[in-house]
Amino acid sequence: MRQRFAPSPTGLLHIGHAFSAATAWRAAQAADGEFLLRIEDIDQPRCKPEFEQAIFEDLHWLGLSWPTPVMRQSERMAVYEQALDRLAAMGLCYPCRCTRKDISAALSAPQEGHEPAVGPDGLVYPGTCENRPMSEKTDTDAVRLSMRRAIDFLGGAAEVARLSYSETGSGETVQIDLSAEALIEGCGDIVLARKDIGTSYHLAVVVDDAAQEITHVTRGMDVAPATQIHRLLQALLDLPVPVYHHHRLIRDEVGKRLAKRDDARSIRSYREAGLSPAEVLALVGL
Repeated sequence: MRQRFAPSPTGLLHIGHAFSAATAWRAAQAADGEFLLRIEDIDQPRCKPEFEQAIFEDLHWLGLSWPTPVMRQSERMAVYEQALDRLAAMGLCYPCRCTRKDISAALSAPQEGHEPAVGPDGLVYPGTCENRPMSEKTDTDAVRLSMRRAIDFLGGAAEVARLSYSETGSGETVQIDLSAEALIEGCGDIVLARKDIGTSYHLAVVVDDAAQEITHVTRGMDVAPATQIHRLLQALLDLPVPVYHHHRLIRDEVGKRLAKRDDARSIRSYREAGLSPAEVLALVGL
């Protein structure tokens, strides 16, 4: 078993991160496997060295360990570009000039009785630029995956329905089958490369999991809807499929999911308040 924890250094880790990292680390330890740390820092303007250092310090304080050096996404942009070029060579990509404002405006007058669909990345893209060829791409364009073309490339809806992944978040192993309709209607033409970054979370995460030979992915339930996208990309790029474990989310007293801006619930704040690692993990039921 090879587990991983892959935070972004855009803020201090909170106790929800402690739960996720410790859950993955304990699973790897129980299986006599390996736990890896990966720094997901493709969004360079928001990533700070002090937050990366805090990740190392806080996780070590919790008692976690991992091999070094760690993988950093910012050092792997050429690898993501190769994967993007491969998908483009298959005829599955197109450049997109639309801003979030453009997308919202295009969806502002939905058909009567139909609200705009919301997918893992927000509003499902209406396909405004889908007929643009990659030869028109400029530095101000993002790159999107044509979901319909991707499904056709894999053999159509019936073949896509044969694709599945294992989910263990409920405590039992369940096979989740893909649905062409859910991918088209519920995810749409996802961004593979942001214009300001050159890649995206979806593309980078499947490429990196394969490169690190990750066999089991432990992460929060909030990411579960994106797993169908990742499974599709794995099929397109001939990548191995890990087992997924989407765990419960740690919430505050009113049921709101914790975010990095919740400094009062950061691992660092509990450390400074004098709590022990065991006490911090007990706060999240570990």
